[in-house]
Amino acid sequence: MAGFIANQHRLLLVLNRRFHAPLSASQVAFYYVTASHLNPKDSKVSPVARGRSRVQHKPAEGQEHEGSTQRKVFKSEISLLQKQMRGDDFRVSPELRKLCLEDFPAERERQVKQKPAPEAKSKDCEVVFGVAPCFLALTQGRRRVRKLFVKDGEASHRASVLKVCEEAHLRGVRVHRVSRKELDKMSNGGVHQGVCLLASPLSYLTEDSAPSRKDAPLWLVLERIHDPMNLGAILRSAYFLGVDRVASSLRYTCPLSPVVSKASSGIMEVMGVYGYENLAEMLKLKMEQGWQVVGTVGQEAEVSQMPITKCSDFKMTKPTLLLMGGEGEGLSKELLSTCQTLLTIPAGRELVPGIESLNVSVATGILLHSLLSSRSSTT
Repeated sequence: MAGFIANQHRLLLVLNRRFHAPLSASQVAFYYVTASHLNPKDSKVSPVARGRSRVQHKPAEGQEHEGSTQRKVFKSEISLLQKQMRGDDFRVSPELRKLCLEDFPAERERQVKQKPAPEAKSKDCEVVFGVAPCFLALTQGRRRVRKLFVKDGEASHRASVLKVCEEAHLRGVRVHRVSRKELDKMSNGGVHQGVCLLASPLSYLTEDSAPSRKDAPLWLVLERIHDPMNLGAILRSAYFLGVDRVASSLRYTCPLSPVVSKASSGIMEVMGVYGYENLAEMLKLKMEQGWQVVGTVGQEAEVSQMPITKCSDFKMTKPTLLLMGGEGEGLSKELLSTCQTLLTIPAGRELVPGIESLNVSVATGILLHSLLSSRSSTT
């Protein structure tokens, strides 16, 4: 403890000299009173007096150093203190460590920045993480799978993890036991549940190869969904409720990343998402084929010459494209101009100003359920 306080004291003095401002009496007293309570044996000689004599020290006339020299001296002192305090018995308080790092951005960046795992550096692969995404990535065969990484220890004996390992063995995929720290690096801090899979990336589909329903198919069309968590939640709802296809703009939209796969609970591994450079062109083509284009807006939206219908009052009787806009902006004017009907979700109470809308993934789930339920009731 004595060494701990001594090193805290030295670092405090070095920082003080760097800022060219003496500590106030209250600051010094607070620090040393706390130190004396932690280690009463070191309080024989007044540390406050020692602190004042050193803090208020000024160089003799004519011996002042230039700014660059001061910085070099300060940096060397900090480096020395860091070396001395790396052992188990000498630790710097978080507050003082932060002050030190603020003066040296390079040192702060070195400590904060985590090196990516070597396995994740390749351009033709990415790290899928989480039990459901990894299992479905193995079983669906849409990715080229290279290696499976499993956390070493008791977590690897969970039934869900064993299921993923068994699937990997069946497909000839090597299983590697690694530490949790390595998995954290691979997943960039994501919730990996003790499992990571190195595999080729997924991208938006461009070829129209999926069969369509003969009666009244429903396509969900997404424009500028930026948040991967929202996109993942939307895909999960769309798959569960029975949407025939999910289409998305390719511009200003988040990619189909492992984060999206995890947020969708692995549904992204099952359900292909079609990407379009120009959604407006696709909508016009579908309208010529007899499809109806249904847009979505908030309850208070002002759209000229366009009636707004409650989603509960709308009946889906023919092929439909349901358009959902991105977070904050909603649908663009270009897509709104192609809509034949606008739907809204009515609130169940009088809302406080500033809370007039729903999260886009929640709104999508409600609207999809409403439309698909109406389709079932008319067939």
